[in-house]
Amino acid sequence: MFGIISAGLAPAIALLAFFYLKDKYETEPVSMVIRLYIFGALLVFPVMVIQFGFKEELMVSPLTEGIFLSALLEEFLKWFLVFYCAYMHAEFNEPYDGIVYAVSLSLGFASMENIFYLYVHGVNEALGRALMPVSSHALFGVISGYYFGKAKFSSGSKKKWLLVFSIIIPFVLHGVYNWILLAFERDFLIAMLPFMLFLWWLGLKKVKLANAHKTAWLARQKNIGS
Repeated sequence: MFGIISAGLAPAIALLAFFYLKDKYETEPVSMVIRLYIFGALLVFPVMVIQFGFKEELMVSPLTEGIFLSALLEEFLKWFLVFYCAYMHAEFNEPYDGIVYAVSLSLGFASMENIFYLYVHGVNEALGRALMPVSSHALFGVISGYYFGKAKFSSGSKKKWLLVFSIIIPFVLHGVYNWILLAFERDFLIAMLPFMLFLWWLGLKKVKLANAHKTAWLARQKNIGS
């Protein structure tokens, strides 16, 4: 069991450290990061209950399950927790914070989900899980957090649209990920590899842009204070 837990947690913790340390200026409070990670891990349980309930009560096709009971449900609940537990919090005080907090929660979710999966299927699946499901959750978090960070320091209709983007874009990407798994079955790696490369390219681009926004924001704050 220790091996399963270790294999389940290791990739998520490594990715969390990677994105946490990508903050070029002031890193976020570790206590807040851990809190969101725990919230994300606990989120797995209500998600499992809701998914089980829908599948028991309704005739749900695999595609409907993948798009709505997985992608939409998971991304909405992660978005909801980031919004109320981080975005509205005083510690969310810089543009890059959105990425750190959204990734923390997403990887908490991915960690618990990964442990359950490895418990059922064995630790021999750990590498594949690290390269795809765990890293994809992290990247969905990066993209959501990027728009959270921009929204926090915007106003008016722009803020509202950025908050919409912070859930819609991760949902669409998560939906495409699940569709590839379903549509290509045994040959899914042929389609998944370019999609994962695209996700990493997009995620790292958002990290770079978030740090650029932070540089500009700090410059404005310095000008205001001078």
